Amino acid sequence: MAKKIIIFIIKTYQKILSPDTGLPNKIGVTRSTCQFFPTCSNYTIQAIEKYGTFLGLYKGFRRIIRCHPWQKNHIDPLV
Repeated sequence: MAKKIIIFIIKTYQKILSPDTGLPNKIGVTRSTCQFFPTCSNYTIQAIEKYGTFLGLYKGFRRIIRCHPWQKNHIDPLV
């Protein structure tokens, strides 16, 4: 149950607030800014589905911490 709620919250964030896929991008306020593929929110959803709620959130949090403006674009799949 918690897994579905967390994934719903992340998907809502993606549709409304995300600078990459959300409303700001659609109306031209921001452009795509994510340095990773898949995006951190998609990565977190994959991690939650694969490892469960707590470990998935932990892996997603660690991914977000690695993101910074000097990061080169690269592919970083869930392992």
